[in-house]
Amino acid sequence: MDPVVVLVLGLSCLLLFSLWRQSSGRRKLPPGPTPLPIIGNILQIDIRDISKSFTDFSKVYGPVFTLYFGMKPTVVVHGYEAVKEALDDLGEEFSGRGSFSIVEKTNTVQGIIFSNGTKWKEIRRFSLMTLRNFGMGKRSIEDRVQEEASCLVEELRKTNGSSCDPTLILGCAPCNVICSIIFQKRFDYKDENFLILMEKFNENFKILNSPWMQEKHSQHSEFTIESLMATVTDLFIAGTETTSTTLRYGLLLLLKYPEITAKVQEEIDRVIGRHRSPCMQDRSHMPYTDAMVHEIQRYINLIPNNVPHAATCNLRFRNYFIPKGTDLITSLTSVLYDDQEFPNPEIFDPGHFLDENGNFKKSDYFMPFSTGKRMCVGEGLARMELFLFLTTILQNFNLKSLVDPKDIETTPTANTFGHVPPLYKLRFIPV
Repeated sequence: MDPVVVLVLGLSCLLLFSLWRQSSGRRKLPPGPTPLPIIGNILQIDIRDISKSFTDFSKVYGPVFTLYFGMKPTVVVHGYEAVKEALDDLGEEFSGRGSFSIVEKTNTVQGIIFSNGTKWKEIRRFSLMTLRNFGMGKRSIEDRVQEEASCLVEELRKTNGSSCDPTLILGCAPCNVICSIIFQKRFDYKDENFLILMEKFNENFKILNSPWMQEKHSQHSEFTIESLMATVTDLFIAGTETTSTTLRYGLLLLLKYPEITAKVQEEIDRVIGRHRSPCMQDRSHMPYTDAMVHEIQRYINLIPNNVPHAATCNLRFRNYFIPKGTDLITSLTSVLYDDQEFPNPEIFDPGHFLDENGNFKKSDYFMPFSTGKRMCVGEGLARMELFLFLTTILQNFNLKSLVDPKDIETTPTANTFGHVPPLYKLRFIPV
């Protein structure tokens, strides 16, 4: 038989099989746009703004719909009620971690972020216990964050009011807090080893003779050297990158909106003054500053579509059948930008977290750390760092933009997973 004919027949059979498989699999899943053979719905999604594509799909198919990334179906959940139901009410059933091909290829499924099943449960429990033993959640951690905030201020003073890119300095501060927890010491910002650690988390630290070692080669234990190294790596990445990016984005927003910055500094002067360091007890007396920090996290929408989850068993969700192993994407954008909870959500406004009397107003829609079984284990530390670092910076410096504030661009750079602010420079002018 002619090789060309064989090829055509083979491709035709593959195409028909793909169509049959997708058609049969879609019958019980939530509705969604018709996928193309092999490639699924990829061409119907704007990679530059995936969240907008999800919003558009939700208007047609409702708060729960199915998309195909290739031939694999993924259930997307959109809106506060559906997200809360999936991650809180069905937290155990959706506690699996969705597939990341790049993660699987680099063998980083050992740690706390990307592992699954018994491995994830044991590593998470062990990590929380160990972090508590190292001081997480205790006053000693606040002391370390305050110490690092003072070091951060001194490092910023060394810029002598000249223009600088704050990326590295703002990355060093939260990284040093993690170092102080795990290694029981902090590093000078110019320390060569510390800078290498900052640049190459996966390559430049090893756990040798660590109290974390229990069993090295047991086939029945999740506490292998590889899994514990991956867990420490996860703590550094999650505890450094997310916080430093939020700080960097936050300063950019404060540059663009000097009237908001002025209100925060007025509150700092009134409650704290200039002669002592901010502490977490101050937060309850500083509703505008607290609202500003919350609004930064809401507005920047750091991880717009969360880290994918997966069904750990066959289940019914809103009258749809979800097979075990099905990936689940939860749109945090649809929650953080809900226009009923946050009027004019596209506008950066601390008033989103203030009541009519100027008191701080909590919101169940505030989910930058996700929610449910797999919410961020470092939420408490991150909240403390953001409040103390930002407050200490604004207590000691006026922020000066190199361009007119109205010309500052705050649109995140294109990113398929997280929102990253555009590069910028500013001047830290001592108060």
